Amino acid sequence: MTLPFRTAHDVAAAAAPVKAQLERGQLLAYPTETVYGLGSAPDDEALTALAALKGRPPRKPFLLLVGSRLMAEQWGLVFTPAARAMADEFWPGPLTLVLAGGEGRLPDRLRGPEGGVAVRHTSHAGMARLIQTIGMPVTSTSANRPGGPPAPGVERLVQLFQAAVDDGTLLVLDGGVLGNVPPSTIVDCTQQVPVMIREGALPRPLIRRRVGRLAP
Repeated sequence: MTLPFRTAHDVAAAAAPVKAQLERGQLLAYPTETVYGLGSAPDDEALTALAALKGRPPRKPFLLLVGSRLMAEQWGLVFTPAARAMADEFWPGPLTLVLAGGEGRLPDRLRGPEGGVAVRHTSHAGMARLIQTIGMPVTSTSANRPGGPPAPGVERLVQLFQAAVDDGTLLVLDGGVLGNVPPSTIVDCTQQVPVMIREGALPRPLIRRRVGRLAP
């Protein structure tokens, strides 16, 4: 099934079916401020289904999208002073912070090799509002097959995952065709001194200008 996801009315109308989809352990495709994503509820069973859909190694971690810093903290994630400073400056936006914490609330398979969970407060207004409305984070990975480019719009996305769309396993939110935007910048904040993992949409010099000595 595909639902329109371009106006405030579309977002409000999508909330109930999206929540039901995720609570059944099924999957979601949606626009973000960078590329289309595939996601699920943050639980082990749904993550297994998500890895199988994408054809991704089952133990490779996924990103977590939140609707606010408060939501991340409510799920047990820990913000160091550097993480708080960067979140205050660049969230919502294309900045992914790898955070410690979440034990007992989030699946261990979300953790990367450094032991943290990669989290972003998306600046896609519709997705941020949707996540706040349904009251839970949504996992995220780019909507592509391994090694292939992300789908720029719903037509290509449906072609890639046609069987899952047809059987209802994948619910698609149609936010139109997205621009060619760099991926998010990723900063490891599991320790007191942050470390740049990937320089993406937010360049290191900009982060340093905005947060000074707390920047990676």
